[in-house]
Amino acid sequence: MARISLIEEKDHPEIAPLIDKIKAGRRGGLLNVYKLLLHAPALAETWLDHVGAVRWKTGLSGRLREVLVIRIAHVNGIAYVLNQHVPALAVAEGMTVAECDALKDWRSSGAFSAAERAALAYADAMVLQTSVPDEVFAELRRHYDERAIVEITVLIGTYLMHNRVMQALKIDLESDEQRGR
Repeated sequence: MARISLIEEKDHPEIAPLIDKIKAGRRGGLLNVYKLLLHAPALAETWLDHVGAVRWKTGLSGRLREVLVIRIAHVNGIAYVLNQHVPALAVAEGMTVAECDALKDWRSSGAFSAAERAALAYADAMVLQTSVPDEVFAELRRHYDERAIVEITVLIGTYLMHNRVMQALKIDLESDEQRGR
């Protein structure tokens, strides 16, 4: 059960414009993460804007984005993110459910390209350590240009933050109906 109550739209007409903005940016829905963040409206708005930029305003492929988001969630054991991304978002970006499952132990899987494996090793280093070893960064650089490296790094950092917030506040999962499934 969530440690913080969820803001219900009908109870807070004073933040209706922000709720409308969030719903417009989330295909009409108000996910539990935003219902929670709406306790701090400025943070809810910057979260939406930042996530929107990380997800939709980079040159990264949707597949790579989902590979990294799902891996980070597996490492941190974040059911909320996995529930949001698998299968709907991941499959829409060209992944299979089997690939999503393989991300639990990607090193022993042959499902990922060399470039994806370099990004996964980089993500693991960022999530599990406080610094990235030079050899891990060198392998990432072999596959990606500087813009992509910055975008990958910010994506990983963003979802690491998300995972920590969601875990600390024990956010409740949405039902399939709430997620539009």
